[in-house]
Amino acid sequence: MRASIAGAILLFFIHSLSNAQEIQVLEQTSNEPIPGVAVFNPDKSRSTITDLDGKANISRFEDSEMIHFKHMGHIDAVLSKAAIVANNNKVYLEQHENQLEQVVLSAGRFRMSKEETTQKIVSLSPADVQLFSPQTAADLLESSGQVFVQKSQMGGGSPMIRGFSANRLLITVDGVRMNTAIFRSGNLQNVVSVDPLAVENTEVLIGPGSVVYGSDAVGGVMNFYTLKPKFSAGKTGFSGNAYSRYASANNEKTLHVDFNIGRENWAFLTGVTYSDFEDLRMGSDGPEEYLRPEYVIRQGGQDVVVNNSNEKLQKFTGYNQINLLQKIKYMPGNDWDFNLGLIYSTTSDFPRYDRLIQKRDGEFRLAEWYYGPQTWFMGNFKINKEGNGVIYDKAQLTAAYQFFEESRNNRGFNEDIRFNSTENVDASSMNLDFEKDFEESRLFYGTEYVHNLVTSSASQFNIISEDSQAEASRYPDGSTWQSLAVYLSYQWKINSKLSFQSGARYNHILVDAEFDERFFDFPFSEANINTGALTGSAGINWKQNRFFRWKVNLSSAFRAPNIDDVGKIFDSEPGAVVVPNPDLKPEYAYNGELGLDWTPSRNLQFSFATYYTRLKDAMVRRDYQLDGETEIEYQGEPSRVQAIQNASKAYVYGFEAGVAYNISVALRLSSQINLTKGEEEQEDGTKVALRHAAPLFGNTHLTWHKKRLKFDLFAEYNGQLDYQDLAPSEKGKAYLYASDQNGNPYSPSWYTLNLSGQYEISEAWLATVSLENITDQRYRTYSSGIAAAGRNLILAMKYSF
Repeated sequence: MRASIAGAILLFFIHSLSNAQEIQVLEQTSNEPIPGVAVFNPDKSRSTITDLDGKANISRFEDSEMIHFKHMGHIDAVLSKAAIVANNNKVYLEQHENQLEQVVLSAGRFRMSKEETTQKIVSLSPADVQLFSPQTAADLLESSGQVFVQKSQMGGGSPMIRGFSANRLLITVDGVRMNTAIFRSGNLQNVVSVDPLAVENTEVLIGPGSVVYGSDAVGGVMNFYTLKPKFSAGKTGFSGNAYSRYASANNEKTLHVDFNIGRENWAFLTGVTYSDFEDLRMGSDGPEEYLRPEYVIRQGGQDVVVNNSNEKLQKFTGYNQINLLQKIKYMPGNDWDFNLGLIYSTTSDFPRYDRLIQKRDGEFRLAEWYYGPQTWFMGNFKINKEGNGVIYDKAQLTAAYQFFEESRNNRGFNEDIRFNSTENVDASSMNLDFEKDFEESRLFYGTEYVHNLVTSSASQFNIISEDSQAEASRYPDGSTWQSLAVYLSYQWKINSKLSFQSGARYNHILVDAEFDERFFDFPFSEANINTGALTGSAGINWKQNRFFRWKVNLSSAFRAPNIDDVGKIFDSEPGAVVVPNPDLKPEYAYNGELGLDWTPSRNLQFSFATYYTRLKDAMVRRDYQLDGETEIEYQGEPSRVQAIQNASKAYVYGFEAGVAYNISVALRLSSQINLTKGEEEQEDGTKVALRHAAPLFGNTHLTWHKKRLKFDLFAEYNGQLDYQDLAPSEKGKAYLYASDQNGNPYSPSWYTLNLSGQYEISEAWLATVSLENITDQRYRTYSSGIAAAGRNLILAMKYSF
């Protein structure tokens, strides 16, 4: 009996000693375990490899000897066994700067170390897409907690970054600018043409980016990089993914498939996504003003108002969309590679919900308001050349063609005339970019040419007689917008802790538009703009010590007048019409930014940023005179004349903060908060709130990840904007907002609680289940015309082969 007890004690002691010799190797930043780390002594007489949990037993190693840790993608480490034991048997490896997660493209046309950039860049990976299950690219951006998104209808999503939106933000896809000559200052939905399921990674450059990207990059740049074809050594390789998703709030049904065929120097990738969305159901707990108690239908040859059997169902919000992707890559040798990318996206008709809920004197103003199919095609051909030349080490030529089509259709309540306008843009561009590496620095430089041709037509259609006649088009038909640019950017790694980055760009803009005098008696027949813009930037990235990293950046940006600014004719609001102004010039933004990353311990990191931006010669909509007249008739009603003018100054400032805390190996807490304030100068010198300065917003995530299972419990939240804090243009849109105790419109605060779970069934199967807005809140994001989804169950399944 005593022998048995003694044996048990001995076994327990041996087991405890063995456990004491077990260590775990973790990634320094994310605290995630690293499998496959080679662990060995100097002469490699003793060695082992970490398992899937990053664990290894080092009992065979001598207490006095140094132990080496080696893993691809991480910096080698050498530690004594005693030091490891003193650190609770934990070993932390730092990612190598060449790791993909530490490399960004958004700060330049070529890959750069994220740790050396002087601007803030937010990265979103395919894993984020799978866990967040966004329905559109706009939803993907919103999930970052650092991009605010406005929606006028379900088939929309207009990002706001640091007080700027629409044509003051730039969208690029595979390095090609998506902004066209008809991008407007009002909310835009073009970003939904990008398929989040066909995106390999997304990077958002927060703040001005005109030095590299040119016009429109005032508040930020949203870069989407689509899936890349992969080569296969030896025999032909075939791989791919199939994905399906269902969401209960709008009965979403999405199917996606992509497959890759790879040879040694050829690779082909094809992707297809189809989504069908029915009408969206809002939440139960919130302002009654958001409910949809009635709507208009056509019945018996007249427009009839009918009661909605479910007031939370937002009638006329559904639509469907298809996205196609084709990539071909050819690499004849180590120095060259050729890439062809074809992207196509189109939607069904989709109603503009915020216009359909407008009333005048208690009656619906419109019976119909819908966008026709939003179609986008892009073909881009890219050549990359590696070398050791005198003037470059890397060169990249990108030639692209894009086609955009959009249309608007509206008819007044019990009116017989439906107005239609259709716009097409043919956009061609060419970029030639170079990189030259020196011992401790790199030089980036290049040229760009962009040409946009705008065709625009409009008509009136009588739904009774079916007669049709021409109407004044939204834009001058056949107008062109051209941009020619040269840029230079210099990155200098002064030492291992200090980097300096600077750059300059000169852009020349040419706008030509001829106006149709059949419908309006303009005092001019054409607009010709020939102007230039010079911008620059300079910043430093300083790692003071292992605790503090500072980023300081000064930059300027610009937005050149486009066809939408110069020649648009449209109804900006009931009783007002915007007319052309041929005397516009570029607007400029001047920005200063200070950022700090504070890492008090390996498990805890804080990030802070504050910024101030001044917008000069801002192009804004103001009252105007047309040949001495302040009011004209437009689409059958007297309308106040307005035009886009260089008539304002604006100021934006704000603060951003984030925290990431690795509570344990499996449990992580992260949070992000953003506060933006903005003011715009009026004609009389007074200052009012800036329209696109979002309220306080952010999110908090508690993520648990162990082996094949992941849970994410998170909250999203927005602050309140009182009536006095709304921009004047928003105060006039009471139908978008809730009413305060005085009957004035305001944007209430809101929050949602959400839970996502993901289980890796096998190497091939991945299941995701999410329950969003668990408490069924009824809310609208600021300036939005549509209420967000109520309680929403999302089911998704991915199969990789």
